[in-house]
Amino acid sequence: MNEETIRFVREHREEDVKTLALRARRDGDIDLPWALDQIQGWQTARHKLPSWAAIDGIIYPPHLSMEQCSSEQTALYKCGIVDRVPASSRETLIDLTGGFGVDFSYMATRAKRAVYVERMEHLCDTAKHNFSLLGIDHATVIQGQAEDILSDLNTDPASTFIYLDPARRDSNSARTYAIADCTPNVLELKEQLFERANHILIKLSPMLDWHKAVSDLGRHVKEVHIVSTGNECKELLVLLSNSHEGEPIIHCVNDDQSFIYSASLDTQPTIITDGDPADYLYEPNASIMKAGCFGILTGRYPVKALALDSHLFVSSEPVPDFPGRRFVIDAVTTMNKKELRRALAGITRANVATRNFPMTAQQLRQRLHLHDGGDCYIFGTTTATGHRILYLCHKV
Repeated sequence: MNEETIRFVREHREEDVKTLALRARRDGDIDLPWALDQIQGWQTARHKLPSWAAIDGIIYPPHLSMEQCSSEQTALYKCGIVDRVPASSRETLIDLTGGFGVDFSYMATRAKRAVYVERMEHLCDTAKHNFSLLGIDHATVIQGQAEDILSDLNTDPASTFIYLDPARRDSNSARTYAIADCTPNVLELKEQLFERANHILIKLSPMLDWHKAVSDLGRHVKEVHIVSTGNECKELLVLLSNSHEGEPIIHCVNDDQSFIYSASLDTQPTIITDGDPADYLYEPNASIMKAGCFGILTGRYPVKALALDSHLFVSSEPVPDFPGRRFVIDAVTTMNKKELRRALAGITRANVATRNFPMTAQQLRQRLHLHDGGDCYIFGTTTATGHRILYLCHKV
């Protein structure tokens, strides 16, 4: 980080990285690869970590690490989980898998003492530098393996909160999802973790089935958080409490939409029957879809499922607080050619989706000879009686 390289980053950080790499001079004292990482990292942080991007001098990792790290939105969400734990139970916060330190930097503000643990030396050096700029003066940075550091930690469990984001890559760098295949293996460490803290928050792959995660982690799972942003599932968070036994509470969150329920209450959804009016159609958000709590949806809202496996819902009256996308149904048609021609008259483009349908969205769009986009939404699905139908809608 010589002055010439730092000056280069400041002068060019608004420019396109690829273009800059081609025309930038490669002589002198400029460390061009490092400088380009910083420029690209700052450009990503402007949208993903605006609070970090606003601080001059923050060091960013290579592009892939920036893409994989938590966003400010999801990091702040974790702070909300920490905040619900009594202050006396989180005086010390320990992150055993520090990484780039985004989650730690936000959660550390909720504790009197904060400990960052990371096995890679260069990440520890970066963390010390960044934490200083971020004003996290009470942070202790420790280099080492989580398993080894955990054995040496001397903490009061009653006042300690531990966070882990196990690495989801095996020794061959292949992606893994199961808890037992991640590093460190939380299942093997669970007893030792509870000897150091009464509350443990674990970040898992969003691809993992939350039912399997709860089954693997056992009776101390207090909360499960399925977190989506922009209707894309980003994180699966599991909070364990040494004092909790019983069914967990499930939190389905997508931006400003929140749906909370007890895992013990989920049932089969109420299915629409012939003659029931259907003027509005609903598609649950990504977190609801991941949770699979469709029975609770029909119990909590005046909607009915089109079929057991359709994951689409209808109602006769608008339901403005439904946790997902809402549509007005303009027409319903079978795949009969004459019906299709009549229903699609004047429509040249549409947003097509399929649920429990024998075609993909792309195949259906091609079958209907439509371009993508526009204000029309078409859902291909199968009714409870086995009929293939299309719902033509516009968004509320």
